Amino acid sequence: MISFRLLNHFKEEIHRKKDVTYGIDDNPPWYMCILMAFQHYLTMIGAIVSIPFILTPALCMEDEDPARGQIISTMIFVTGIVTFIQSTWGCRLPLVQGGTISFLVPTLAILSLPEWKCPSSDEFSNMTSVEKTEVWQVRMRELSGAIAVSALFQVFIGYTGLVGRLLKIITPLTIVPTVSLVGLTLFKHASKTASSHWGVAVCTTAMLTLFSQILVNVKFPYIVYRKGAGLQIQSFALFKLFPVLLTIIIMWSVCIILTVTNVFPEGHNARSDVRMRVLNDAPWFYIPYPGQFGLPTVTIAGVLGMLAGVLACTVESISYYPVTAQMCNAPPPPLHAINRGIGTEGLGTVLAGLWGSGNGTNTFGENVGAIGVTKIGSRRVIQWAALIMVIQGVISKFGAIFIMIPDPVVGGIFCVMFGMITAFGLSALQYVDLRSSRNLYIVGVSIFFPLVLCQWMQEHPDAIKTGIKELDGTLSVLLGTTILVGGVLGCLLDNVIPGSRAERGLDSWEREMALKSDQSGNDKPSIYDFPFGMAFIRKYNWTKHVPFFPTYQTSTG
Repeated sequence: MISFRLLNHFKEEIHRKKDVTYGIDDNPPWYMCILMAFQHYLTMIGAIVSIPFILTPALCMEDEDPARGQIISTMIFVTGIVTFIQSTWGCRLPLVQGGTISFLVPTLAILSLPEWKCPSSDEFSNMTSVEKTEVWQVRMRELSGAIAVSALFQVFIGYTGLVGRLLKIITPLTIVPTVSLVGLTLFKHASKTASSHWGVAVCTTAMLTLFSQILVNVKFPYIVYRKGAGLQIQSFALFKLFPVLLTIIIMWSVCIILTVTNVFPEGHNARSDVRMRVLNDAPWFYIPYPGQFGLPTVTIAGVLGMLAGVLACTVESISYYPVTAQMCNAPPPPLHAINRGIGTEGLGTVLAGLWGSGNGTNTFGENVGAIGVTKIGSRRVIQWAALIMVIQGVISKFGAIFIMIPDPVVGGIFCVMFGMITAFGLSALQYVDLRSSRNLYIVGVSIFFPLVLCQWMQEHPDAIKTGIKELDGTLSVLLGTTILVGGVLGCLLDNVIPGSRAERGLDSWEREMALKSDQSGNDKPSIYDFPFGMAFIRKYNWTKHVPFFPTYQTSTG
């Protein structure tokens, strides 16, 4: 998920005030670590729980299937593992990694193929529980294989250092359709979920707007203890940090009241007890493991379709790296840290696929924003947060609770979140000349045409008939994935239609995404060094040529 407003706000704050309470290498007291870690956990959970509300219906899973909570627990569990690896051995920045909506677009394109069409209600009623489970698990295995294999591309470009070259052809006019179409494509799902009760959905959207935009600067006092200074009163940006969580809690409580008073009739999707079976049937403890839903399957169509999500996540994550470093008052991340960060993110997506989370991993913008507000950029805090995620991931009852959030509440959240994702993609237009008819043409065609083509392809999945089933499926997925069609079209038109560098925004874009070697020197300690083993690495000259080693040097560095 992307916190667009927070990201821009903190970019401005960076230039005004760079002091931080705890830097990247600082270790706060253990009790502060736990409190701040739990805050990062709460910031993340509001975004990650929304993904299964779109994923599980596409998997043909019943609303009251206890496995819904199991999928959320798996997402949280894998998020904890990947977050710890990223902050300790990856880019070494205090970043939280987790599920992303960018993977939902190709997921829906894959599951729209004829072979993955959900059984009718009559067919479902005649199935046994074992048969119903196999219906969604066979689809999960298809997604797991596609996610894991496609993420190997991200692993490759990261650990081989090719990510810098890739960004040279990914221009702002490629980013705009790729990212903005993620939000635009999912509007039907927001509408379907919110339509179960528009009153609750609109109130949810209004409350989220109130908390995140109007009351964003209202702070609450709280007491903290500092060694040598005693008790101190500080202010807490409650609405800025937890607008999603607060909105969910309040509107969920409203639905509970309306359920208890029977304002909502029995079985209504806005009732708080409509999925009570999920909570009752979920075990207290369950440790997710690779292949828990069966051995992942791999098809060319699935892998190529998921590659669109991998590319979108790659560029999005890289944009967060320099911003996070500045928030922590740290040097800009060197090339080796960026290479390692992208490679590790790809590795995390591979793990997410193998574990069966039905999604990949990406940097959470909300948690980047939390660092800017709290002025606490300690790596140790994020490592504690990762531990909390792993522990909560094995408590299945906890994951099942979030599945019980009423549909209209989730729909109201979707209306804001999907809109913010679209806005984040459109924000790349700041680099290009919008007075240019050339640029306006590229933006218009690369956004509108994919919406038309992909919508038709998903409604007519058997339209392509080459005589080769595998090729038909592959082309159907590729042409039905908006972010892939839009990104390729934007990239192609931007590189084919004549235009100056200034007009295309290339100079300002390259300054924003500058990839350099470590400026601290090859023999000096750096916050981006490995936690141990640096003496051994610095001993050998050949390590300067390994793209993901802290000693890496380039001829242009």
